[in-house]
Amino acid sequence: MPFRRTVSPRLVTTALAAAVVGASLQLIGCGSDSPADQKQQVASAMQTSMKGDLTDLWQASIDLQAAAPLPAGRGWDPTLDAAAIAAMKAAWVRARAAYEHVEGATAPIFSDVDISIDERYDGFLATLGAAGDPDPFDGVGVTGMHAVERILYADVIPANVVAFEATIPGYAPAAFPATDVQAAAFKNALCAKLVADAKYLLDQWTPQQIDVDGAFTGLVGLMNEQQEKVNKAASGEEESRYSQRTMADLRANLDGTRKIYDLFSGWLKSKPATTMVPSSGAQIDASIQTGFTSLGGVYATIAGDAIPAPPRTWAAENPSAADLMTPFGMLYEAVHDAVDPTMPGSVAYQMNQGATLLDIPVFAE
Repeated sequence: MPFRRTVSPRLVTTALAAAVVGASLQLIGCGSDSPADQKQQVASAMQTSMKGDLTDLWQASIDLQAAAPLPAGRGWDPTLDAAAIAAMKAAWVRARAAYEHVEGATAPIFSDVDISIDERYDGFLATLGAAGDPDPFDGVGVTGMHAVERILYADVIPANVVAFEATIPGYAPAAFPATDVQAAAFKNALCAKLVADAKYLLDQWTPQQIDVDGAFTGLVGLMNEQQEKVNKAASGEEESRYSQRTMADLRANLDGTRKIYDLFSGWLKSKPATTMVPSSGAQIDASIQTGFTSLGGVYATIAGDAIPAPPRTWAAENPSAADLMTPFGMLYEAVHDAVDPTMPGSVAYQMNQGATLLDIPVFAE
């Protein structure tokens, strides 16, 4: 049979979405538009731009659930179920990257779903108390991507993470499903909950639901949160702590922030300087873009998906000059300089300046 070139419907959809976003961006910032019109244009462009990541999140969650094994009469076996576990991990990584791309915009709008889908184990235990979560597979109590991650990577969790979590009231050691009942609950309850949450975000992501002000403020907050992710790496409290993929989270956060911020860029560049903000929107936008590029360059110098190990002498309150010269120290300093909203010239500070020009509430820690 002769080779026949075909065009994937997904590629057609992606190309059409890109064209729609491009057309929307040309409209944003038009001087004749009212603020309400400009916000509506941003909301429409944001809905189109982020639909792909939300679809990827949902599909990856479905794939993860589908790959979960149901061994007869036993729980998971790391050898017998190796292929299934590898497939689940691959799907989890895809879901994680997709969510990190959209988190800055969706979390402020759908805060309950953000907790359900992205809260850390210690965050859930702070609410659950000493009783903890007696059944980690049932989709109740501790839920979401980190609940799934904690089970998928239960046999390779770093010692410092175990040491940190063991001090929390309600802690229980992470483990694979030990019985066929637990394996079924993991698949049909915990994974099903993740699929349902992802589908809810996808279905609800409409221009009418999008809070443009909240989304922009959320982007600044997401930039600021990168500081927390680095800070907690020294204590085992970091975000994707079981898979050791927090560096990948930082990169995905930055990529998603840049992508969403670009939808505001044309609007911001149309704004002149004011008495409150002495720089024009075009100047602020250029500074923000430079800051994104600079921080991305730092991230690119770090190999792998894990944050570099902090030096043994690390003290976050007053790091030594020698410790700041280590890979972790240089990452720590670059992130702090970029995301501190009180530091003039930082990306977060400049984004708050842009928010003021756009008459959007600024982010405050």
